Amino acid sequence: MSVPSVLVHKNADVLAEAVAARLITRLVDVQAARGSASVVLTGGTLGIASLAAVAATPARDAIDWRNLDLWWGDERFLPAGDPERNETQAREALLDQVELTPSRIHPMAPADSGQSAEEAADSYAAELAKAAYPEDHGPVPSFDILLLGLGPDTHVASLFPGHPALYEEERSVVAVHHSPKPPPTRISLTFPAIQAAREVWVVSAGAEKARAVHLALTGGRLQAPGAGARGRQRTLFLLDRAAAAEIPPGLGRIASP
Repeated sequence: MSVPSVLVHKNADVLAEAVAARLITRLVDVQAARGSASVVLTGGTLGIASLAAVAATPARDAIDWRNLDLWWGDERFLPAGDPERNETQAREALLDQVELTPSRIHPMAPADSGQSAEEAADSYAAELAKAAYPEDHGPVPSFDILLLGLGPDTHVASLFPGHPALYEEERSVVAVHHSPKPPPTRISLTFPAIQAAREVWVVSAGAEKARAVHLALTGGRLQAPGAGARGRQRTLFLLDRAAAAEIPPGLGRIASP
């Protein structure tokens, strides 16, 4: 796994714009090299704000949207179209405004799909396995970019401290029950799937995240799930100044654009 690099921006608004610019640049570079690219989306205030920032800039047209695969790191197990679903929010912020190939959009099944949460997790794992190539690292694609938010309790995706999903090493997707954040039932990628990504970007803003950022950079993933957010080739912690306030001096490569 890669050693995290830390980039600090002035505030949450500037950070969202910086994440958007970096995402556009990276996807264009990957598509120029290989013709297509893949990204795993995250929800949360900052994750959705970053997608909205992509939608707001003319530079978005540099991306070949029809040759982009979109996945999700986790999802709230709610009915289709529910405003709290990450998919719904992503579509409103960006996806409905660009020309995507429908078969390359990979949402997690909603609660009214006729599947249980466990069945929905298994279905998503099967979809990931179908998209993986022999050269990929296990039964998931080698995502080009995997975006994650970081909760004040250090959770990433829907992997919460103390939950059994933290110990999962075989399955790529799991159902999560009794989430400490509503709704109580969710679907989430596991650490093996997250760590198969070429690049993992953790985006976080706000003073309430400062302690979580510190633990995610210094702790172990069983106590601080964010510590398991690592990419094979690159890991970025993209933060605002408030979220970076408790990072020990000299830890990682810290820059303030």
